Amino acid sequence: MTAASLEEQIDQWRSYLRHRQAIHAVDVVELEDHLREQIAGLVDTGLAPDEAFLVAVKRMGDFDSLSREFAREHSDRLWKQLVASPSDTGEPPATARTDALVAFGLAAAAGVAVKAPALFGIDLDEDAGFYARNLSLFVLPLLAVYFAWKRRLDPGALRWPAVAFLAAAVFANAYPFAPDGSTLALTALHLPIAFWLAVGIAYAGARWREAGGRMDFIRFTGEFFIYYVLIALGGGVLTAFMLLMLSTIGIDAQSFIASWWLPCGAVGAVVVASWLVEAKQSVIENMAPVLTRLFSPLFAAVLITFLGTMLWTGRGVNIERDLLIGFDLLLVVVLALLLYSVSARDPGSPPGAFDVVQVVLVVSALLVDVVALWAIAARITEFGFSPNRVAALGLNVILLVNLAWSAFLYLRFLRGRGSFTDIERWQTDYLPIYAVWAAMVVIVFPPLFGYI
Repeated sequence: MTAASLEEQIDQWRSYLRHRQAIHAVDVVELEDHLREQIAGLVDTGLAPDEAFLVAVKRMGDFDSLSREFAREHSDRLWKQLVASPSDTGEPPATARTDALVAFGLAAAAGVAVKAPALFGIDLDEDAGFYARNLSLFVLPLLAVYFAWKRRLDPGALRWPAVAFLAAAVFANAYPFAPDGSTLALTALHLPIAFWLAVGIAYAGARWREAGGRMDFIRFTGEFFIYYVLIALGGGVLTAFMLLMLSTIGIDAQSFIASWWLPCGAVGAVVVASWLVEAKQSVIENMAPVLTRLFSPLFAAVLITFLGTMLWTGRGVNIERDLLIGFDLLLVVVLALLLYSVSARDPGSPPGAFDVVQVVLVVSALLVDVVALWAIAARITEFGFSPNRVAALGLNVILLVNLAWSAFLYLRFLRGRGSFTDIERWQTDYLPIYAVWAAMVVIVFPPLFGYI
């Protein structure tokens, strides 16, 4: 066994262990260190690396008994993690406080950044186009800095993310976009997608080149989304009560809310939600797979109902632009469910009923994507090429390739002719395609279509 194959075995072992919901991420690191010590000791005695790995894993015990042991010892851990007490989570208090201070400091910096253009006469209401294409620039570079600090990355590791942020800032602001033009809207929509992959490089660090590192970032993205939505809902309730209370004393705070509270809170919450994912990981790790298992069959049922109704009635798809956008959003949500269900699944488990549901979801989404492509082609044939139509065409082709090969790999897995690791590797290897396409839309589309 080569060093690379040994690392791959350890990576699979780590991925398997992380899916045991009773085991915290800190415990996984500790157990991995213990495993590596065992392997090194056995190799020194003359065993081959593959033999040493098997013996070390055997000595540490099977995963299920290990999970039960941690569950008994830390049965109250879930509730302890719901409060910000570092001593309860096993993290040194000073380290946890420093982490929180850095995160909230960067969140405040993002709030300052989003208001800094006002010093140069750029108003949020009057210059909506500027804020639309630069909004992600106000916060995502700071989020990359947070992960680089937390992972203790070498400054050279941030070279490519820094180049990406700088180049995007130049292209987004140097192009002479037409006000309310399609290319401006496409830039504002695709820039955060490309940036998010740059954040992923900082998040995973040296492990970004490994499938396991990219899968960890997919897992983080799902958990981040849940936390951000919860913060947004709580912030909405808080805002409503604040407006209500101030109105009772004759103060109209709507202008302050729109100009300061909402934009600063929206960008600051990105860093805070990321910090929460890092600080209280296993709380959402227990919740997110449940949500995935709940919504996957529901979305599959919706797609099947749509396809069945279309076949039964013989009606074609309305090719209006807004409906096609809705189609694409639906497919993106389905892909997100697929990605997160893959990241939350134990790769060593045999095929089960939920895997059948996943195949139904992927195949039905694939058929819906074919219908969407037909509708887009019809619009292009009738009205010609436009920025929106070409962007939609490219996205649907990318989704088609992803879904088609995912369906093939999943069917192989169900038939016992492939491993679940193949599905994981395909999804993680495909991630850069979305970033490349988003970058093309930002850089190539505006001059190609005359900045309209």
